Amino acid sequence: MVDFAGWNMPVQYKDSHINSHLHTRQHCSLFDVSHMLQSKVTGKDRVMFMESLIVGDIAELKDNQGTLSLFTNDKGGIMDDLIVTRTSDGHLYIVSNAGCADKDSAHMKEQLAKFKAAGKEADVEFLEAGLIALQGPSAARVLQEGVSDDLHKLPFMWSAVMTVFGVQGCRVTRCGYTGEDGFEISVPIQSTVELAKSLLKNSEVKLAGLGARDSLRLEAGLCLYGNDIDETTTPVEASLLWTIGKRRRAAADFPGAEIILRQIKEKTRRKRVGLTSAGPPVRQHTPILNLDGKVIGEVTSGCPSPCLKQNIAMGYVESEYSKLGTPIKVEVRKKMVDAVVTKMPFVSTKYYAVK
Repeated sequence: MVDFAGWNMPVQYKDSHINSHLHTRQHCSLFDVSHMLQSKVTGKDRVMFMESLIVGDIAELKDNQGTLSLFTNDKGGIMDDLIVTRTSDGHLYIVSNAGCADKDSAHMKEQLAKFKAAGKEADVEFLEAGLIALQGPSAARVLQEGVSDDLHKLPFMWSAVMTVFGVQGCRVTRCGYTGEDGFEISVPIQSTVELAKSLLKNSEVKLAGLGARDSLRLEAGLCLYGNDIDETTTPVEASLLWTIGKRRRAAADFPGAEIILRQIKEKTRRKRVGLTSAGPPVRQHTPILNLDGKVIGEVTSGCPSPCLKQNIAMGYVESEYSKLGTPIKVEVRKKMVDAVVTKMPFVSTKYYAVK
């Protein structure tokens, strides 16, 4: 167990990190992610309020469809990443990072006060609810046993409120942080343990901790806030340009728009890339160098890939070195190790689309 953003969190359960990781890829695992900040935004101007804080196009979402987006600041820096769902129940449902919970809630409250002072209508409620993630190729089959809704009709990034293994009022969203098919289930807090126990009765399901969560998301090429993105990185530098809606770009009405749109046009000095390397594994803060030995960047996340049996990492390099296949070096224990700029995700994602 370790301290994580003020929560006592499991790095691993009785299975080793590697076994837990591979079990998720082959079967399915249950992650307790109740530390994430869940909130809802209500009021007739709720979409306008949320769009004043983030880069995404929430107005274009259909009922019960969600999207990954970014809180940005006036300098174009990423304050946090979050998922926003436009529900059919008259509110926006938002999940953001535990490590940014205090910052995010303070920011939303401060901006809400200004929004209301301008005569607009919106409110924010921070939810006391559990959140568990069921991830892996057999997740849908396992969950289907406990719900009457047809999960074949629920595509990636869509959600529905349903009764799950007898627990009423759960919001089931088809999403996750592993690259696998899976679900995040927001559950009334008093029923979280009960629901987890119901899922664990199936022999396909095992508990997984932060260790497996981190290596799974890295194989899937997904960012960890505080490592790979923060207030010093912009969506353009972070290769997250796809999160900025076309309408939002045209309107240039999100925080930091002037800087971000200029970077799109002029290109950026640095870029987030994937790396594979030989020899000892690379970790956060490992220097990245060109073939002449000049430092051109830094690793932000790295680990040996349990699936690929090779070292994978992501980090920022000067833009001229960001092309796929570019040979580079990483400095591990004061030795130069061969590496190459590699396409992400490292392991193909298996997000579910309705056929």
